[in-house]
Amino acid sequence: MKFLDHLEEWLVTFLMGGATLIIFVAVLHRYAAGMAIPGVQDWLLSLSLSWAQELTIIMFVWMCKFGAAYGVRTGIHVGVDVLINRLNKQNRGKFVIFGLGAGALFTSIVAVIAAAFVWENGAHHFWLNLLGQSVEGVPEGPTTPDLEWPTWMVYSAVPLGSSLMCFRFLQVLVMFVKTGDLPHHDHGHVDGLEVDPNDPLDNPYAMADNLHPRDLHHSLEGKTRHHDATDGSQSK
Repeated sequence: MKFLDHLEEWLVTFLMGGATLIIFVAVLHRYAAGMAIPGVQDWLLSLSLSWAQELTIIMFVWMCKFGAAYGVRTGIHVGVDVLINRLNKQNRGKFVIFGLGAGALFTSIVAVIAAAFVWENGAHHFWLNLLGQSVEGVPEGPTTPDLEWPTWMVYSAVPLGSSLMCFRFLQVLVMFVKTGDLPHHDHGHVDGLEVDPNDPLDNPYAMADNLHPRDLHHSLEGKTRHHDATDGSQSK
């Protein structure tokens, strides 16, 4: 199951990189085809990239759905938890469990409804035809305008992405029940950037109440390094 730990990053990276490359090539083709270069202009005009915009839109739809699952796993979704953070530990835990369970229930319902829609929109015909079964009376389903792909393939992003979101909600729920911790994304932390122990650790503009929880891991780690550096300088 370790391959699921970074599944969203791999998919989003591939889709984002692919969409960026396709858009770049399409724009370059559009401008280069307008230049009166003998031989080259005719060859470029013979190439049709009208499908590029449709494909990038499809890729961004898939990117958003799997990016939403990534947000659940890493805790970057926006949430209004002002009242919940004022509760004691026991009551707060109950509300957190309820919220995560509600998220899992909602995304599972969306996944089931979307899967039924995709099945009736042409997936049923595709799988019967692939297995060599009779497709009489089964609608083939519509296709996209430019690429002429079956639309059920495009719409499959909804049940697949929602199913992954449901799995991530349950994963976070189990982790919270076991450890009492929730995934927290520190927007001020940059991977590969080391903290200078000589810099002040306390932000004078930060709100140190329980309504604005901070990343305690990086704060405690930074304070430890700061105290070690201070003790070492004093001993010298």
